[in-house]
Amino acid sequence: MDTDPPLALALHRVPFAAMTIQPQSTGTPPATLAAPAFIHLKVHSAYSLLEGALPIPTIAKLSEKHGFPAVALTDSGNLFGALEFSDKLAGAGIQPICGCTVAIDFGDAPQSGASIAGGPARAGANEPQSRPAGAIALVAMNERGYEHLMKLSRALYFDVGETETPHVKAGRLEELGDGLIALTGGPDGPIDRALRDGQRELAVARLKSLEKIFGNRLYVEIQRHGLPHERATEPQLVALAYERELPVVATNECYFATPDDYEAHDALLCIAEGRYVVEDDRRRVSREHYFKSADEMAALFRDLPEALANTVEIARRCAFRPRGRKPILPSFVGEGGATPEDRFAAEAAELKRQAEDGLAQRLAVTPLADNFTRQDYEQRLAFEVEIITRMKFPGYFLIVADFIKWSKANGVPVGPGRGSGAGSLVAWALTITDLDPLRFGLLFERFLNPERVSMPDFDIDFCQEKRDRVIHYVQQKYGADRVAQIITHGKLQARAVLRDVGRVLQLPYGQV
Repeated sequence: MDTDPPLALALHRVPFAAMTIQPQSTGTPPATLAAPAFIHLKVHSAYSLLEGALPIPTIAKLSEKHGFPAVALTDSGNLFGALEFSDKLAGAGIQPICGCTVAIDFGDAPQSGASIAGGPARAGANEPQSRPAGAIALVAMNERGYEHLMKLSRALYFDVGETETPHVKAGRLEELGDGLIALTGGPDGPIDRALRDGQRELAVARLKSLEKIFGNRLYVEIQRHGLPHERATEPQLVALAYERELPVVATNECYFATPDDYEAHDALLCIAEGRYVVEDDRRRVSREHYFKSADEMAALFRDLPEALANTVEIARRCAFRPRGRKPILPSFVGEGGATPEDRFAAEAAELKRQAEDGLAQRLAVTPLADNFTRQDYEQRLAFEVEIITRMKFPGYFLIVADFIKWSKANGVPVGPGRGSGAGSLVAWALTITDLDPLRFGLLFERFLNPERVSMPDFDIDFCQEKRDRVIHYVQQKYGADRVAQIITHGKLQARAVLRDVGRVLQLPYGQV
């Protein structure tokens, strides 16, 4: 049996359990606040790309408006919004519960050499190609669960073929199931899909697989959006849950804020799929997929009170939220792959040595800037090295110089350097940049300033066709767990929205 972590109560005026408020003056009877009737566990933010239409600040406002003490974010196939969600909701006095909707392959669906999307199969470790059975929702109970959720989020994309739908194998889920609560996924889940296809034995087998992984952390999910297939499978789902002594939980898949947003969200789905609003054979959701209040959900599930109560139970069992932290810089790996015991002193000495040697090499082939002497260069270099050392960034400079030197030595074109980093003479001496800052009057203080401590930032341009080689080199030398790639999320700005909505509505461009 799992031991639940202590209840993580956010600073909210409505706590989970009923409590007594002390009277403010003599003679005032104590007031009792009732426990919440329902907690949202299936909210999709705008980070469910081209699917969700709820910006995270909107989720915080809606949660506060409806008096929810906790809300779970379960975006489709990613954790892009987890940190922003955690900060925004905690700031509003609401407990954030971080989760993810994950497609699962149980290995029981037909397989073929072609991808689900119809593209060619990729030769490699994942042949024959997998066919996910459906998606389940996973929420993190504790820090270990969140770590596992991050690994599963990565596996969705890196452990599958290039043309496959992002998913994880059931075996991978078994390895990383600890610390996670699982919901069976509703109409798009593997259990519902099997029941809808008349394959009850398959549904039971999948449920047993999930039971084996999650034990008493598995909940059978019931949704009521007024859709025919939900009504058709609900009696079988409830019967299965009672038969296997599993708890049921009520959820509402939230994609937009109010029923009035339905048409706009429907246009968003058309934009995502390149379809037209008038087409019938395309993905649709119902007008009920909005952020309902607890009272609306209580009325909707009044015949299944335990399904409502279990949403609160799940919120009680979750006691972790991700928090931002300062960057943790890796150690510079010197010759022979060794990391010295006194890391900082060794990095500072190595930076000084490489910078002085590099400056000597630069000045041997480059004329001095007008009105500057060699001594001016050496004094500027000593000043910068002292500042970099004092701010504890020598390792950062050495690592950046390392992979740039490797790139130049291995035929990977590198740009001359952009941004404020070009103001550093140390960067020029280490060949990170190719601009002499004294010649062009560039200030080092724009790059690093002891009075305004912030991470240094070099803007480096690599050849697009060969930059993967640089990333591979850094992963091999410093460890793949120390190398990450960033993503930029594009937004549908006003002009793009008008153009795309006009297209899905089939309006003439001139009219748009």
